[in-house]
Amino acid sequence: MTALGAQSGPTALRIILGAHLRRMREAAGFSRSDAGWEIRSSESKVSRMELGRVGFKERDVDDLLAFYGLDDAEERQRLLALAREANNPGWWHRYGDVLPSWFHSYLDLEAAAALIRTYELQFVPGLLQTEEYIRATVQLGRGVIPAEEVDRRVALRVRRQTVLTTSSPVRLWAVVDESALRRPIGGEKALAVQIEHLIDMTELPNVTLQVMPFTISSHSGSAGAFTILRFAEQDLPDVVYVEHLTSALYLDKAEDLDQYTETMEALCIAAPRPNKTRDLLSGVLKTMGAASRSFAVP
Repeated sequence: MTALGAQSGPTALRIILGAHLRRMREAAGFSRSDAGWEIRSSESKVSRMELGRVGFKERDVDDLLAFYGLDDAEERQRLLALAREANNPGWWHRYGDVLPSWFHSYLDLEAAAALIRTYELQFVPGLLQTEEYIRATVQLGRGVIPAEEVDRRVALRVRRQTVLTTSSPVRLWAVVDESALRRPIGGEKALAVQIEHLIDMTELPNVTLQVMPFTISSHSGSAGAFTILRFAEQDLPDVVYVEHLTSALYLDKAEDLDQYTETMEALCIAAPRPNKTRDLLSGVLKTMGAASRSFAVP
């Protein structure tokens, strides 16, 4: 139950603890209504606890463990410690002033994930962006932003990227449309540095990158960008994340997961194999250099 590691935030830990409490309740033969009565609350409160959608009062957890007949003192202390951890804010809490409320859960799940699969149409995936590229993207469509806010947004995204380089790094598999590699966000020089960074990142054993070239005119990912997160902890179901301009969707129903997983598999099959990625990225760099030379003043 503690396999998620120190980076995991409250959302993941609440889901794990809630699932454990649900199994204990069912094994003891009690209903949610019974459990709600025991902690001076309601059936719906117990349901939200078991789904990990609310914080945990340590007293409530202690009462439920006693009600379910747990007499192992060591196990009880471990679960109570987990309840306390689940109420602690994630490291990203300090960036709350520049972080949309709907993005908190994603950062929590990203930190807990064992595998992240993502498809991007317009941008280089956030975990693979350079600081200069990040600086340009965080200002897109937002008008004039104070320099301090820009710096904090950049720092937040750079901090997120450490999930790729920890002692137990996340496995990232990204498919990026060629259009994202041609769009000069931050300028041609910044884009060239970004593509060189992508070439370097493909050297990491936990990073797989594929490029969907323009030559493949029709494929299953044309509907838009999305991310699938998978976790080592069995109590955490796969989650599909779809971001919009002012909100995001978190999908975990089986039919949604199946459809997005099938789409991701189709994209990986349609795109050139990962061992072709370095050549494709180098080709983009060469064409960028040729284009800049063709427009140079004699």
